[in-house]
Amino acid sequence: MFLIFDPIYWILAIAGYLLMFALATLIAPKVANKVSGRFSLHVSMVLLAILILAISASVIYLILSFAGVVISFIGLLIFLVIVNLLIYLVSPYMINLSFGAKSSEELQAVVNSVAQRLKVKPPKAVVVSSPPNAFAYGNFLTGKYVAVSDSLMRMLTKEELEAVVGHEIGHHKHRDNLVMLFFGLLPSIIFYLGYALIHAAMHDERRGLQLAAVGLAAVVISFIVQILVLAFSRLREYYADFEGTFAAGKEAMQRSLAKIFLFYHRYPQMHDVIADNKFRTLFIYAFANAAANPLTRGDIERIKSAKVSAIEEFLSTHPPIPKRLKFIDTIKL
Repeated sequence: MFLIFDPIYWILAIAGYLLMFALATLIAPKVANKVSGRFSLHVSMVLLAILILAISASVIYLILSFAGVVISFIGLLIFLVIVNLLIYLVSPYMINLSFGAKSSEELQAVVNSVAQRLKVKPPKAVVVSSPPNAFAYGNFLTGKYVAVSDSLMRMLTKEELEAVVGHEIGHHKHRDNLVMLFFGLLPSIIFYLGYALIHAAMHDERRGLQLAAVGLAAVVISFIVQILVLAFSRLREYYADFEGTFAAGKEAMQRSLAKIFLFYHRYPQMHDVIADNKFRTLFIYAFANAAANPLTRGDIERIKSAKVSAIEEFLSTHPPIPKRLKFIDTIKL
């Protein structure tokens, strides 16, 4: 079955995304205000991970129990797992080709130094051709990489570069690529199980309505789980910021993040460059031209007080920069 030609798939997908935006509009501001700062980073991650796993396991178990052998659940699960694992295994080669990754002795020296401070084995350092950015990638076949764009290398001070590298090594240290691969699978599994139930309902005269109802409920829950996974991803970014701060200090980490904020406000057209890239969830995002202007402590304080869109935060993999700057203030080194 080719999903691209299936109207049921597109109806469910569009309805699901509309649901996400509705939840973001109605619930996000209240949740953000009540939960913000209530739990520590580690406790928040543990509680959210437990919630995601509990909901996902319960829903998958109920679907399997209810549907019996109406559809090939095991085949569907195996298919989704294999596809995602193939992407995980192949993506480092795709990234190296797409960005023209080249080894760099200068960057490798920085990576080695920061890795020693963080007490981990140094990843391979590569310079890529792209707008200012940095990201971590790799797997057990290719090894671990930290990539920094050539433009970013020219624009950051040594301390700021160490903070960025520390953030990316933090992702490797916390195994975020593998962790987020696993958690990202869960809403997809629930969605496709619901989608398969709805299709099965069309061929089951006895239980058609029941199967359709359960399938629709599963689709709705899959998008709710997706929102929780996005929240979990934001917490992992805070966790990586902690490592960058530990490696280079609060001032360097905050200056780097402040330059991201200033860059995107001065050059909003660059949003499209990032948004259109298939590897955008890996990026630390752009720094760039703001580095040419003196950055004062007053600039950082003004950014901290900037208004944050709860809707954008609710639907993003990365926390807003003002919140990241405030989080760094709370870190005890």
